[in-house]
Order: sequence, then structure tokens, then C-alpha cells
Amino acid sequence: MATALDSPTQQRVDKWLTGNYDAATKESIQHLIDSGNITELTDSFYRDLEFGTGGLRGILGVGSNRMNRYTVGAATQGLSNYINAAFPGEDISVAIAHDSRRMSPEFARLVADIFSANGIKVYLFSALRPTPELSFAIRQLGCQSGIVVTASHNPPEYNGYKVYWNDGGQVVAPHDKAIIAEVNKITSVDDIKFEGIPERIHLIDEEIDAPYVERVKSNAVNPDVIKRQANLNIVYTPIHGTGITLVPRVLDALGFNNVHIVQEQATPDGNFPTVKSPNPEERAAMQLALDLANSLDADLIMATDPDADRVGAGARNHHGEFELLNGNQMASLIIYYLLNAWKDAGKLTGKEFVAKTIVTTDLIDQMCKNYGVTCYNTLTGFKYIAEVIRELEGKEKFIGGGEESYGYLIGDFVRDKDAIASCAIIAELTAYAKDQGKSLFDMLMAMYQDNGFYYESLVSLTKKGKSGAEEIQQMMADFRANPPKSIAGSPVVRVDDYKALTRLDATTGTTSAIEAGKMGIESSNVLQFFTEDGTKVSARPSGTEPKIKFYVSVREPLESKEAFDDTYAQLKAKVQRVIDELQLT
Repeated sequence: MATALDSPTQQRVDKWLTGNYDAATKESIQHLIDSGNITELTDSFYRDLEFGTGGLRGILGVGSNRMNRYTVGAATQGLSNYINAAFPGEDISVAIAHDSRRMSPEFARLVADIFSANGIKVYLFSALRPTPELSFAIRQLGCQSGIVVTASHNPPEYNGYKVYWNDGGQVVAPHDKAIIAEVNKITSVDDIKFEGIPERIHLIDEEIDAPYVERVKSNAVNPDVIKRQANLNIVYTPIHGTGITLVPRVLDALGFNNVHIVQEQATPDGNFPTVKSPNPEERAAMQLALDLANSLDADLIMATDPDADRVGAGARNHHGEFELLNGNQMASLIIYYLLNAWKDAGKLTGKEFVAKTIVTTDLIDQMCKNYGVTCYNTLTGFKYIAEVIRELEGKEKFIGGGEESYGYLIGDFVRDKDAIASCAIIAELTAYAKDQGKSLFDMLMAMYQDNGFYYESLVSLTKKGKSGAEEIQQMMADFRANPPKSIAGSPVVRVDDYKALTRLDATTGTTSAIEAGKMGIESSNVLQFFTEDGTKVSARPSGTEPKIKFYVSVREPLESKEAFDDTYAQLKAKVQRVIDELQLT
């Protein structure tokens, strides 16, 4: 068996079998060897679990490439070393939260112990809490850093953690790569300080919950509308995650008194027993909510992912059927509502801004242009949006922002995508539409008539293990070597390569630089193709999952609500043509 492993993998296996690891870990490794499971053994040890720019994420299990006590411990020790060096002489503190996943409470306590053993004061949530509340807690408590133990909406076998800095945003340059360097210096399990110091660990809960709820309430722009539509019929599911701790509470605090929880998914459970994947981007994850909404003739469906930073929503369309809105549609509706509300209130002074990612719909750019509001585009990842907010603090006013992957932010008291605040504003804008005798879907169609019908689709290809990672690398290399000359019958006029930070004008053949160092922009493995007729295709390997993602965007004018179905069908057909032409399967 051992001879079938390459030398570096075998060395890692031997190190774990002979090193200062616990007996149960060594027994599990020996079981993999004895069972002849070379694939699992290789995937568990062929590399060290990468501490990426956002933190850790991986499959639970034994081994250097798995989430376990030792990989989490090494990452936290390296992070502790960096924090202590970054804030010399200061009274350093960190905040820690966790979601409902398997091993999340245990990892949170482990992380707290290691921080405390390194002389750092710890504020640890006493029970599971949403990711955005962790971001809020860092700012509220004046912490230098923070951790949330989560793997977001990944399948049950995953866990991870995200690292935050003192502004409440996930770490960005220069701290991200500097932290990675410190983590990589932890080469022995003996370097990790596992023995916690209890007096340095302080449990928190309501002292953060209450002010957070009040700040979310302060986002409301039409409280009188909520009073008139307090009976808005809402169905909500936390999909076995942390949203149950605060979404119902926030909706109640705002005045919504007709909220129905999907009981089968109300209890936090890291096995996510009612779904294949706890991802509100997937219709199957929202099926129980759809069933309940149909039985109750609800106005609105909302579902949050396990750490409650993403939210999916649905409403009845013009045919009376429930339709789930995608992330681009919901982000656009939120910005459309906020822009109109700010304009009506006379709050647009020319110093306001919106922020979104480069793979999110350009409909938001168009709307911001119409209202004289700056729209900043960043790389994929909410940490870059948080970076823009931090850089512009005191100079410009943040209205809101979002990304196509169902993450949105309203106001700046949190510096990450916030499904709690998003549920509140989605309920409010649905109430606003109903107050005018309309539905959320009517508002969507009106937005398209005003600004153009933009339609986006995501193709996500999963490529697991070492061979999958190599296949993803080859796909990107092929697109760089042979970029398409035309897409769906329209010539490619521009190619943006964020890895090389170059922009090719395909009509002239000239290449210019994409400015690195701008807010939210740095070298990243992303390719974008733009055509003459406004089609945009983006290719991006995921930084946290074994996937490569292709984002396809097409657009047409919407002449009237009556033309919606035909225009929609036309756009969907065009997206499919793009997928077929580029062989995105």
C-alpha cells in the first residue's frame, strides 16, 4: 500500500503516524492504510490544507488536507502569532462565532483555547450565531480580529473558518498573505499551544444580539409601510442553520406579525437532514418552504444558508406561481428599492456609492448611473466590498451592495454579506410593493422596463480531488491560450484577464493594464469576455470549493410587462447557446 503513494504524501502519512498526535487519529490513519483506500488516503495527505486568503475550508477527517484539531490548531497558532506581532503592546482581543455544522462548537472552543494560550482575550458566543453578527461584534467590542467557524453552504462533510480584521471585514492585503506566511511556519504539532486559559475567555450573547437587532431595524426606510402591511404573509426557513437565532426576532422587531417558520428545518443540525445541500441558491433546498408557501398563499419566501450570510427569496409571478429569484435579481431589486427611497427622501447628494463584484449583474451599474450614484466593482468576495467601504469611510456614504451568489449588505455597521439585514429589507420592499397593490415580481418587471432586462446564469462544475484541481487549471489555461473570437453570434470586443491584470481591446488588438492596488482589485484567476451586443462571460475557479464557475450575462430591452415572457424565453435561449458554444459542461 505504502509504495502506491508518492514520496511527499508518504512522508506526511509517516509524520502523522509517528508524531505527537492522539491515538484515535493514528488509529484512523492506520485504518485507511489497512483498508487499501488509496484514493482517500491520498486526498487526505497529498497536501497541507491550504490556509487561503479568507481562512480555512475543507472536508472533516484525519490528515494534513482535512479539517481536524491539528490543521485548525496550526492555522490558529499562526494567526495568533501574526496578531500579536501586528498589535505590539496593545490589549488584544478577538471575537469567535460558529454555525450549526458538525464540529463547529468544538472547533470554536479549540480556537478560543489557542488564542487564550497566546495571551489574547477572547469573546466567544455562547451558542451558534450568524456570520454577520460576528462582523458586528468585532466592531462593537473593539476587537483586533475575529473568527467564524463555518463552511457556509457547503455539503455536510465540510467545515472551515473565516478570518476577520479590526474593521469587521474579512482579511485583505497586506494582512491576508502575511497571515498565510505565519501559518506556513507552523510545521510541527508541537508548535501549537493547545492548553487554553479560561480566565481569558468571555462568553457573549445578548449584549451583542440586542444592539445588532436595533441597527438592523435602523435600515428600514419606510416604517409606515411596514405598519400598514404588518400582516404580510412570510414563509422563512433557516435550513437547519443559524438564521433561526435572529431572522424571526428581527422581523418581529420591525413589526411583521405573520411569519411562518418551516418547522422541519427550524432546528440547527449540521447533517442538514432535509436537503442534499443547504444552499438557498438551489431550488431543492427551498422545496419545503415552497410547499408551505403554496399551502398558506404566502406573499414571500426567504431561506438563509447555515451561517446566515446568504439569503434566497421567492414570490408569486404574474402567472400566480411561486418563482425563486436569483442572486442578481435580488441584489438588483434591493438596490433599485434603496436608490428610489434615497432619492425620494432627498438623500442623494452625489457622495453616495454602491459596491458589487465584477461577476454580478451590470444592471446595478446601469441603475446607479441613472441616479448619479457611483458603483464600485471589486473582485469576487465580500471582503473586497468591505475594503471599499473602509477606504471610503468618512468620504462617501455606502447605500448598499451585493454579489450574485445571494449575498447582500445594507448599511455599513456590518462588513460582510448579511442575510439577517437582507431578510429585513426584502420583507420591507415586498411590503412596499403590496402597499401599492403590486407584488415583488411586479417590482422586478418595472425595474427591467426602466433599465433593461438583464438575465444571468451560473454554470458551476465540480471537480474533486487532485485530478479535479488539475483539470480546472487546464480549462483556464486553454481559455487563455485560445480565447473565443465570438460568442452567440456577436464578436468578442474585450478580454479582461485579472490574473495578468491586462485588458485586451479585441477590435484594435491593443492591450492595457488593469490597475492593481485599486480598491477591491488585485491579481486573481479570473477571465472575462465581452461581446459587441452586451453579452458577458466570466470564468473563475472557486477559491473555497473544488469548482470552476462560469457566469453568463445577456440583455435585451423590455418594452412592456406583456412582453416579459417572450423576452425571458429569448434571453434564456441565448444563455443556453453561449453554454453550448463554449462547451461549459
